[in-house]
Amino acid sequence: MNVTLLFSSAQYIAAVEAYLRGIERRIAAGLDPKVRSVASMFISRWDKAVTGKAPKELQDRLGIAIAKRTYKAYRDLLVSPRWKKALDAGAQPQRLLWASAGTKDPRASDVLYIKALAAPDTINTIPEKTLLAFADHGEVGEILPVDGGDAEAVIAAFAKAGIDDEKLAADLQREGADSFVKSWKDLLDCIETKSAALAGAAA
Repeated sequence: MNVTLLFSSAQYIAAVEAYLRGIERRIAAGLDPKVRSVASMFISRWDKAVTGKAPKELQDRLGIAIAKRTYKAYRDLLVSPRWKKALDAGAQPQRLLWASAGTKDPRASDVLYIKALAAPDTINTIPEKTLLAFADHGEVGEILPVDGGDAEAVIAAFAKAGIDDEKLAADLQREGADSFVKSWKDLLDCIETKSAALAGAAA
């Protein structure tokens, strides 16, 4: 089960809380609690959204800061008594997945989000172009800090520059959902058109 289009730690926490409630209900009902799931956090869209809206020294830093903040929330949840109880009953953690990990800024490293987001118990969905670039010249950077590192300081610097991360997260999620809906409708229209053509050919 993939819970996708997450853009902030608050959105992630809401998703993982819902997942955990479902697991707890399965445990209470005597059902198998092993439900494999990921929570997909979109990263590079943050930096694309604020390009030109913050000082140059902050360029391509917001997405990684949001990821660090979310990773802290993830690690905090994994060691919480509530999660430990579910794990002891046989549940598996909903793993944190980094999505939108291809670099959008042509001036930035083409492996920026791969190097920066290396962390235990996470998944990184890497575009083929980015994967080949990393195989050629990429190196794993420091492991993401469980305490969030400099995340709050970086996000505060963006706030000082006029970037409201909560509002931007909501905007990005809405835009992403609209894009998914459009893609789905386009797919259905394509299927309908081809089906009509095949029916006409067979007549």
